[in-house]
Amino acid sequence: MTAGRTDGARIDGVVLAVDGGNVKTDVALLDSSGGLLSLVRGGGSSPHYLGVEGCVELLESLLESAIARAGLGLLDRPLAATAQILLAGADLPEELSTLRARFEQLDWSERVVVDNDTLALLRAGTDRGWGIAVVCGAGINCLGLAPDGREVRFPALGPISGDWGGGADVGLAALAAAVRSADGRGPRTVLENAVPAHFGLSEPFEVSRALHLRQIPTARLGELARVVFAVCDEDSVAAGIVRRLGDEVIAFARAVLRRLELTGADPDVVLGGRLLRALSPRVVETIARGVQEVAPNARVLVAPSEPIVGAALLGLDALAADAGASARARAELDAAVGTLGRGPREQNDGSQTRVELLGSPRG
Repeated sequence: MTAGRTDGARIDGVVLAVDGGNVKTDVALLDSSGGLLSLVRGGGSSPHYLGVEGCVELLESLLESAIARAGLGLLDRPLAATAQILLAGADLPEELSTLRARFEQLDWSERVVVDNDTLALLRAGTDRGWGIAVVCGAGINCLGLAPDGREVRFPALGPISGDWGGGADVGLAALAAAVRSADGRGPRTVLENAVPAHFGLSEPFEVSRALHLRQIPTARLGELARVVFAVCDEDSVAAGIVRRLGDEVIAFARAVLRRLELTGADPDVVLGGRLLRALSPRVVETIARGVQEVAPNARVLVAPSEPIVGAALLGLDALAADAGASARARAELDAAVGTLGRGPREQNDGSQTRVELLGSPRG
């Protein structure tokens, strides 16, 4: 494909891939050979936070930018041969039904798949078409697919569905430990100093007070996860928080293995999301041992690529693209994602900012 197509053109074989998270959203356009046409990044698009129309509005804006970056000009609809729109917060069947109906109205593609972002993670981590994916970023979720097509999903609604382990959960645990260390109710921990220092404050309760008075947005609690990870090798309390996170990942994987009757199989268990990608190899090995107590032949790995790569590969799969196209897509997207950095940072008022479009149009 070449840049600068004439207005009103329609492109055959284009893949539209979307990884919509709670914090950031990636939108990519690729050709049927796996060549990357454009990649853009914006703020979070989860319908849990933005609602369906807010999600659609953000994605439409990013798609327009992706088309412009690719130099494709004004295109007739449908824009692409296949679209994979994989979103955090698309959890319940009724939510998926509503989202699918809305995206089908937009006529973005001849074939539109709207589903949860755990599918993108699974595909980013394995080429086998089945396995288990556990994602932990702002929240935590899991998906299991058996070789015969059976699947296990979780509601992923937070504490009301029994979940613990997202960035906010880890951050809240860190703050609670810091406060209890300072006031004598809990064991001493270096988090007593590290937590307030992260926000430029002196005492843990100053953080609690600022959160209560909304001087610090509660969304920023998730930033404390990296504080916990930074000190967990030297502090038993921080290590306990990380251990609890690992136990939650193990619990998800074990539940899926048992429910899908895969304990005697050799599934890939793919870990992803910013928290799990930040774990030390030692913690990943601990998770692997916990999973292998139930399924000795399971292989636990951290996804080598971001979920947008998985979304793109699923699109190429839908076009029956060959292995060469998939390899090219992974390589070019991996390189492009590396230029995007960590993604949009949250502002002090808790809102999220669009980031500048990165990457270059392809010829």
